[in-house]
Parts: sequence; structure tokens; C-alpha cells
Amino acid sequence: MLSEKEISQFRKDIVFSTHLCGQSLTFHSTWGIFSPRAIDEGTELLLRYIDVKAEDHCLDLGCGYGPLGITLARLAPQGKTTLVDKDFVAINYANKNIALNHISNAEALLSNGFDQIQDRRFDVIVSNIPAKVGNELLSLFFHDAWRQMNPGARLYVVTINGLRDYIKRNFKEIFGHYDKLKQGKNYTVAMAQKTTA
Repeated sequence: MLSEKEISQFRKDIVFSTHLCGQSLTFHSTWGIFSPRAIDEGTELLLRYIDVKAEDHCLDLGCGYGPLGITLARLAPQGKTTLVDKDFVAINYANKNIALNHISNAEALLSNGFDQIQDRRFDVIVSNIPAKVGNELLSLFFHDAWRQMNPGARLYVVTINGLRDYIKRNFKEIFGHYDKLKQGKNYTVAMAQKTTA
């Protein structure tokens, strides 16, 4: 049986520092949030292939404690970055990490997909899609993303390789095309662009 001292250690924030896209960042996280001790392989791969302009308005869909969205906010200082997650613990940590890293152009919102985003429009949307999110929710995400994207906006996702064909079919159906940016050993990064209004 674990001692009280060991249990109390589990209640403390997990803290680590890292470099993402040339940005030095520090993150607090906790048990129960995805990849709490380090940036996961999928997120690192996705960030290598995202094209972000300084003025882009960005969305991190399913942000966890915020590594993708906070990195985008740093890369797009003249834009506004929104981070959303349906887990209130994740949102608490994402907002804590926004403040900790002195990010003034980002906020994290509790939202099930796009349901609390209202009329915001985006130039870049990113998501590290969980393996077991379900096809129905993915369909909602992609259709809602298309509606909230400015003309010319880009949607970048990273998934396990097993979801690659499903993503390809959906991107072609909704956006009219699918760009596979990188297929690694475990993950695939894909992009779709909104070419119409």
C-alpha cells in the first residue's frame, strides 16, 4: 500500500520545460490529462509540419494542457489563439500554462468541440486526435471546422496510422482534397485547406 507521502506526491503538479518550434516553454500538468509528463510523439510530429503566419487566428481543438495552442500563440503573435477541450481539468491547466508562459493572445475555453466557440473564425485549426474519439464525433469536428474556417484556412491533424484512410475520405468529402504531410512509424500528419467561402 502506498504511504500518505507517496499519495501526496501524486497530487502535486507535474512540471517540465521543453522547446517547441524554437519556443522555450514550461508546462504544468497533472495525472488524468493526456501525456502529463512530456510532449507526446504525435504533438511533436504535428508541430513540425504546421505553417503559421504571424497574424493567423488559430484554434487548438482538444487542447489538453495546451502545448499545441500555446506554441501557435507564440508563432502568431498578431493573431488570437483559442484552445478548447471538454475536460475542465485540462482547461484549468491550459489557462495556467498560458499565464505561466506570458501568452497574452490566447485563452482556453471549456467546449465540446465547437459548441462554445460561437462566431469565431480561424486561419489555422490543429488537433491531435485521440485514437478512440469515434467516427461520429470526428465527422462533427470536420464539418464544424469547415464552417468556422476563413477562406484559405488550413486544418492540420495528427492521428494514429490506423485512422489515416478515414481522415483521407472525410477530408476529400468535406474539403475536396487531402494532403498527407508526413507518415511516421506510428502517426500520420494530414492537412486540408478551405478553398471556398
